[in-house]
Parts: sequence; structure tokens; C-alpha cells
Amino acid sequence: MRSPLNVLHVITGLGIGGAEQQLRLLLPHMDRVRSSVVTLTNPGPVADALRADGVPVTHLGMRGNRDLSALPRLTRLVRHGRFDVVHTHLYRACLYGRLAARLAGVRTVVATEHSLGAAQIEGRRLSTGARALYLAGERLGHATVAVSDTVARRLAGWGVHPARIRVVPNGIDVPRFAFDPAARRAARRRLGLAPDAYVVGGVGRLAAGKRFDTLIRAVAAVPGDARLLLVGEGEQRERLERVAREGGAADRVVWAGAVDRGLPELLSAMDVFVSTSPDEAFGLAIVEALAAGLPVRYVACPALDDLPPGDAPGARRIGGTAPEVAAALASVTRERLPVPAAVHRYDIARSAQQLMSLYDELATSSRTK
Repeated sequence: MRSPLNVLHVITGLGIGGAEQQLRLLLPHMDRVRSSVVTLTNPGPVADALRADGVPVTHLGMRGNRDLSALPRLTRLVRHGRFDVVHTHLYRACLYGRLAARLAGVRTVVATEHSLGAAQIEGRRLSTGARALYLAGERLGHATVAVSDTVARRLAGWGVHPARIRVVPNGIDVPRFAFDPAARRAARRRLGLAPDAYVVGGVGRLAAGKRFDTLIRAVAAVPGDARLLLVGEGEQRERLERVAREGGAADRVVWAGAVDRGLPELLSAMDVFVSTSPDEAFGLAIVEALAAGLPVRYVACPALDDLPPGDAPGARRIGGTAPEVAAALASVTRERLPVPAAVHRYDIARSAQQLMSLYDELATSSRTK
């Protein structure tokens, strides 16, 4: 029987976000791996959750993007841990983590590209300099994991050699998101939503790229007393509150804030899910909404667009303007739907098995060189 691989995950931060939550979700399913985590900055709620799961987490205390003193500290940590694999996540961690792993002599270095959009990366506009630095760092690793076929094509278009790109999609714990009528009633009571209210849902970081202002304006234009349940936090919160006030929708928006384990209950409280983001790398929140049996309307979602037609019959692609979103909402039937085939393609245990197979393949290859 093979001994478990000793794997270090290096990530930029551990606040509540898609990449951070995905890492936490993966690790319990990687039974042939002994995992540790280093966060360069912000040991937030996901760090606490990982420690509660029994995963060692180290905070490197990096002070900013150009804190070069972090590199020797990270290199010493990697060398001392005698890791078989270093796996990096998010732009800054990929740059520093790949270099530290190489300096420490680690023979298998993997990175996951979570957030490469068509025109932005991690919500920031792409530039020639960012691309050049990304490609220089990428060459220090042995494989780059794309979370969707769309991201794989973007990486290849940037100049990453196709042989170095592997697709391992994001995953979810499908049964956890099953619709729960009791949770729906409890969540609506807690949030002050009437049992018969028409509740539109949106989930994600309150950042400009998510276009939640469009969703607020669309819900304000829906006839009747539609309500919008927004789940997430971010730097755009005050601006979005102002948009709601100025559009006469202040009493229509319920701000749920950031959540860790409570998302399934909030999805149960919704009647339809909308994603107005025009540029996504995967679209994890959309898959979670489908797992909750919600009809979905979205502007961009590689997780669905990369699949054969018919795998998600309850999801419809729509235009991204407020009138287009409002028109789409007005025609949605308020009924729970069966969980579609698309959701079962993205089971987290399946993604974890794919990653472990990649580790084994790369580790075996490094030993034969």
C-alpha cells in the first residue's frame, strides 16, 4: 500500500470566497493525501474552518504584493515540511508559491487557475504586465489546473502549453444543497420574508464585476412585490445600497451578508436564482442553485456552457441589461425543479479523485526523470 502524498496548498487568503471554499471542500475527500495549508494573508473564517477539520494552517503574514521578505520565509517552510507536492491557488500565491517550491527542491508543483475571465483575473482588469508575470510564474510549475474547459482555452490562448493544462472542474457536495421546505420557512421568518413572497436570489462577492446593480434595478422593475435576497459581502456594498435607495427598491432588497455553512438554507428560501456577472471562470453559485432545485437565469456560466445541450433544462442564458433581466424574471414559473444532470457532473468527490490522480501521475513522472 502506497504511503500518502504530503501536499502543501498555498493560497493568497482564507476569507470567504469561491477558491477558498473550494479548497476546504476538497481536502476531506482526498483520502490518499496528507494536506497542509499556508495562507499568505488574511487567515479568515475559512482558516478557522480548516483547522476545525483537522488541517494544519499556517499564516505567512505577508504585508502586500511586493513583500519580498515572504519568499525566503515560504521557501524555508516548504523545505522544512519535505512536501511531495506544492499546490498553489490564486494569482499572488501562484507567483510566490511556485518560486518557493522550486527553490526548496519540490519536484511536483501544481497550480489551479480559479478566476481567469475573458477580460479580468480575480476581478481585476487584465494587463500586458499581469499576463507576462503570470506566464513567467507558470513556467516554474509542472501543471496548471483549469476549473473549466473555457478556462483551459483561455490559458492556451495566453500561451500556456496545452500539454501543461489539465481540467479539473470545481465541485459541490450535492446532497447538502437539496431543497428543504422546513429550512425555507425558517430562513424566510428570520429574514422577514413573507411565505408567499416572490424571492429572487443572487450570491457572490459584492464586487463591480458581478453587476449586482443590474440585478437590483431589474428586481425593482418586476411587477408586484418581488424581493431580492443578496448573499455576500464586498467593497461595493455601500454603492449597491445607494442604487437600491435611488431606484426605489430599498425595501425590496434583503442583505444576508457573507455566509459559510448557511448557504443551502438561503437557497431554499429563494424562488429563482440570477447571475448577472458577464465574465466567469466557472459559475459555482449557479451549480449550487441548480442543486437546490431552483430555476436559474444567467449571463455567463462556463460550467453550463461547456456541457452538452439539455444537461441543465432549468437554466437559461439571458441578456445582461436590467430590462432583459427583468423580462426574464417576469416569465419564470415558481416551482422547484428536479436536480439536473449538470449538477451530478460536478460532484466534489469526483473532482478530488481527479486531483489525486494528477498528483500521482506527476509524482511518478518526476521520479523517473
